[in-house]
Amino acid sequence: MNRTDRPVSRWLGFATWQVTLAVALFLLGFLVAAQLQSETPRTSYTSQERAPLVQTAQGLQAQQDTLKSRILDLRAQIEDLEGKSKGSSDTVKALNDELARARIAAGLTGLAGTGLVVQLADSTDPPPQGANESDYRVSADDVRTVVRELWLAGAEAIAVNGERVTGSTAILDIGGSVLVNSAYVSGPYQVAAIGSPDLYGTLTAAPSFGAFLRARAEAFGIRVSFAQPAEVDVPAFAGNLDLRYGVPQPASPRPAPSARP
Repeated sequence: MNRTDRPVSRWLGFATWQVTLAVALFLLGFLVAAQLQSETPRTSYTSQERAPLVQTAQGLQAQQDTLKSRILDLRAQIEDLEGKSKGSSDTVKALNDELARARIAAGLTGLAGTGLVVQLADSTDPPPQGANESDYRVSADDVRTVVRELWLAGAEAIAVNGERVTGSTAILDIGGSVLVNSAYVSGPYQVAAIGSPDLYGTLTAAPSFGAFLRARAEAFGIRVSFAQPAEVDVPAFAGNLDLRYGVPQPASPRPAPSARP
């Protein structure tokens, strides 16, 4: 290589290095300027939005304080109501007991306890010639009589062949069977009653029940038997509870009598 070529190469290398440095400094300056410009609106935005945020936070804090006060007030009311309810618990218990007694009286509750079962069966004696054969069969009137006598003897609940007897129960003769409530039952008829352990003694000692035995058992052979199981079951009433009442209607206007000629 000639000596004259060396200065030229050195000059070219020095010029390239200067250009590279200048470009780098230019880019650095541009980035610094852009950063400074971006910081200015951010600072302005932060200072402008801070006051509304502080006001919002203060408002939320005030609402929270109000809610805390409301919670404390409601807790005090609940404690007051709980204290009053303790005093009324006896009244609620008395009402529940009265409702339970009403349901039992209406026959809506099944019962089990000491009691008596009276069974009525048709006579096995042949009716005499010319006699009425129906007199030798158990009738609805016989069942009603036993039910009435058991009530008078102190029975608390009664059922006929599993049909609970209530204040609205009808016991009627329907063909060769007996209608109890809305169920057809056939003999032998078992009248189950719950009552005191001396229910049998009270029933059989009643003069009216003795008259019934003489009129039906002795005269026509109706079989009357008694049982005192350890526990008598009387189911709940399962019929319709809707009651219908007769309503008087206003009298129809009568036509005026025609005038005589």
